[in-house]
Amino acid sequence: MESDASTSPRRRSTSCYSDSGDSSCSEPFSECGSDDLSFTPAAAAGIHRLLLSCASEASEDAISSLVAELERPSPSLDSLRRAAMELRLLAKHNPDNRVRIAAAGGVRPLVRLLSHADPLLQEHGVTALLNLSLCDENKAAIVEAGAIRPLVRALKSAASPAARENAACALLRLSQLDGASAAAIGRAGALPLLVSLLETGGARGKKDAATALYALCSGARENRQRAVEAGAVRPLLDLMADPESGMVDKAAYVLHSLLGSGDGRAAAVEEGGIPVLVEMVEVGTSRQKEIATLCLLQICEDNAVYRTMVAREGAIPPLVALSQSSARTKLKTKAESLVEMLRQPRSPSLRARPAAVVAAE
Repeated sequence: MESDASTSPRRRSTSCYSDSGDSSCSEPFSECGSDDLSFTPAAAAGIHRLLLSCASEASEDAISSLVAELERPSPSLDSLRRAAMELRLLAKHNPDNRVRIAAAGGVRPLVRLLSHADPLLQEHGVTALLNLSLCDENKAAIVEAGAIRPLVRALKSAASPAARENAACALLRLSQLDGASAAAIGRAGALPLLVSLLETGGARGKKDAATALYALCSGARENRQRAVEAGAVRPLLDLMADPESGMVDKAAYVLHSLLGSGDGRAAAVEEGGIPVLVEMVEVGTSRQKEIATLCLLQICEDNAVYRTMVAREGAIPPLVALSQSSARTKLKTKAESLVEMLRQPRSPSLRARPAAVVAAE
C-alpha cells in the first residue's frame, strides 16, 4: 500500500500527540474558563476584602439593593461599576447567591449592561451572566431576558479579551439548555465569531471557542453547517496537527461533529484532513486513536474515492495494529470495519477524477 509521509505537509511522524491531562479520560472538554479578575496593586487590598465578603452568602436585602442600583434612573458610572462587580463576585463564589440574584430580578439589568458604552461595565455584565448561568435553574431566565444577541455582540466587539472569552463561555452554558437555544445562538451569528476566536485567540480563548463550538454543533444540527461554512475545518485541523497546541483532542471531537454532513466531509478532505487523522491513528494517545478512527470511518463510509485516498495515505497498517492491540472491544470492531472497508476494490470513478485526488493529496 502506498504511503509517503513526506508528500503530506501536515504529517509529522515524529510528533507525540498528547493534550494535558489524562489521555484515558473519555471526555476531552473540561469546564469553560473561569471568571478571572485582575486589578492594579492600588486596588488590590480593597478588592481582597470585597472578595472575602462575596465568598459568603449575601442577604436577600443586600442583593436587592445591588439590583436596585443597576435599575436607578441616573446612577453614576462608579456606582454602576461597583454594583455590577459585586453581583459578579457574589455569583462567582456562592451557588445560593446565583439563585438569589436571579430571584431578585438581577438578570435583565445585567443583560442591559452588555449594551453599555463602558467596557468595564460590559465585562462585569457578561461575566456576571456567565456566573449566574453556572446554575442550571437560571439558564432559561437568562435566555428569556434576551441575552443571546447581546452576548453574541460582546463576543464580536467587546473591548477586553476577557469579556469576549466570557461571552463565549456564557453562550456555551446557554446552548446546554435545549436544542432551541443552541439553534438560536447559531442564528444570532455566533459560529463565525467562535471560529475567529479559535483561529486568533489566546490559549484560553481557543479552548473556550472549541468547547462552545462542540456544544453548539452537538445541540443543533443546523449549527454544523454554519460552522463548516464559517471555515471551522481548517483551524481545527491546524490544531490537531500541532501537539504543542494542547488542543488535539478538543479539535478532533469538534471535527467529528462536523463530519456528519457531506459538506463537512468534503471540507475535511479538501483541507488535508486525511493525513492528520492517519497520523493520529499511528502515534496518538488511546483517545486520539479512537476519535481519529471514528472520523475516518465517517469520511470513508459512503465515498470510494475518499477510501482510496485514506488507503494510499498508509492507514491500513496502523489500523490493523490498533485492531490487534486495543483492549476496547468497540474500538477493535471499528478499526476492523475500517480496514475491511479500505481493502475493498478501488472505485473506477477514482481513475476518472485523478486531478481531484492529486489536489487533495
